[in-house]
Amino acid sequence: MERIQLLNPEGKKGSNIVKEKYDLIKHVMLETIKENGEISFKELANVINEKLHGKWEGSITWYVTAVKLDLEARGLIERFPKKRQQNVRISEGD
Repeated sequence: MERIQLLNPEGKKGSNIVKEKYDLIKHVMLETIKENGEISFKELANVINEKLHGKWEGSITWYVTAVKLDLEARGLIERFPKKRQQNVRISEGD
């Protein structure tokens, strides 16, 4: 099974996960962010949990967190604070 080494925006070593799971979370995450323009991380995790409920083995929230950090490190999304919570949006460079 093909795996992918995740990146971390703080330069730490990311996890090594199954690429198929990475691709699915990445797709659903980017689709959800694009639909909303910007979204809180908590709401993003909730929406992805709903979309993948019953189609996923393991902790969806753990994968959402890991893939979000990877996409930040790759410059595809960016996080920004808003009212004491973390929000994310597609990076301006995209």
